[in-house]
Amino acid sequence: MSKTNQPNLAALRAEEPSLKSRYAAFQAAGLALDMTRGKPCAQQLDLSLDMLTVLTRDDYKAADGTDCRNYGGLDGLPEAKALFAEFLGVQKDEVIIGGNSSLALMHDTLARAMSHGVPGGAASWTSQAAAQGGKVKFICPAPGYDRHFALCEHFGIEMITVDLGESGLDIDAVERLVASDELIKGLWLVPKYGNPSGLIVSNEVIARLARMKCAAPDFRVYWDDAYTVHHLTDARPDQLNLQSACKAAGTDDRVLLFGSTSKISFSGSGIAVVGGSAANMAWYRGHLGFQTIGPDKLNQLRHLRFFKDMAGIEAHMKKHAAVIKPKFDAVASALKSQLEGVASWTTPTGGYFVSVDTPDGCAKRTVQLAKAAGVSLTGAGATFPYGKDPRDRNIRVAPTLPSLADIEKAMDVFCVCVKLAALEKSQ
Repeated sequence: MSKTNQPNLAALRAEEPSLKSRYAAFQAAGLALDMTRGKPCAQQLDLSLDMLTVLTRDDYKAADGTDCRNYGGLDGLPEAKALFAEFLGVQKDEVIIGGNSSLALMHDTLARAMSHGVPGGAASWTSQAAAQGGKVKFICPAPGYDRHFALCEHFGIEMITVDLGESGLDIDAVERLVASDELIKGLWLVPKYGNPSGLIVSNEVIARLARMKCAAPDFRVYWDDAYTVHHLTDARPDQLNLQSACKAAGTDDRVLLFGSTSKISFSGSGIAVVGGSAANMAWYRGHLGFQTIGPDKLNQLRHLRFFKDMAGIEAHMKKHAAVIKPKFDAVASALKSQLEGVASWTTPTGGYFVSVDTPDGCAKRTVQLAKAAGVSLTGAGATFPYGKDPRDRNIRVAPTLPSLADIEKAMDVFCVCVKLAALEKSQ
């Protein structure tokens, strides 16, 4: 995050007539720009078009002879498991291939934990909470991913907000919380290029997550590695894998890892994966048998034929970076040239978002002003549990979907709106 500054109100007031004139021009222009969600743009989706024709009429069998047109293969093709085990940084017997959505896998693991419990627990999370007259609780780093928070609300899980630090997580607060309350059953974490912060969780924090004392023996870290290969530069973070750290600490079952190709191949037709210890995977597989007779193995085969291996995925992601990095650069340029000393922001080296902190009390008004000028942003507060940003300052900027020209227009609108909101707040 760039250095936080209190806005120079005298300078803003001097600029006020120009700001109002520019804002009126934006409103008159009839803009309709959408920066609400981190969707790939059409040019990114085009990178995978050959996947649609990579299989021929005679190419429907996996390496082990499995007919991918038929039922079976509950937890994925062996060659798909090998590839995506490398993707998650686990062993091939520690991964299960799901459908197209990692969010669906997270939903399912929560549902099963609530109704049946997880390895290491004496009973379901719901019955444990009922016996103690309390609620299941999750630690939610913020600003964070709104869909994680929505899942907690859906299942009636109480959310405890913990701040993100420079190391990607306030681990001191996490350790105090999990040691004191056995109804704290989980922690959400996007470890690399976090949503929306772009932060990378440090190896020290990861090691402490593996070693920390938990009051709940069935505590789980939900390690959502959504952006693990989404680099914007040639740098590659040397990040410790939490599953490996847990093995070293003797807490093998502590983590569930999630990933997908949703922003790698096709968002609606990718492959999602869940990883974890042998006990966690046996638990997941046991429930999965009641849900399906087998996954979409033809889609697995398409991905295998198209990418071939991790080197193929890495090469493909460089093409993505070439498309979207100029958009991130345009966001950074606008923020630096127009909001220096007014707001603060992250400069991510990967992922899909930029996190902007307006002056306190200005985020909601900024979003309202932008909407009235034709630019839709993620709702203020969405990056916090229950949609409540205690300082009303954080806004998630999603640069990937619009064109570069539209990004430049949208950021001009955004920067003017931040300044106008700050002026209104000062009156």
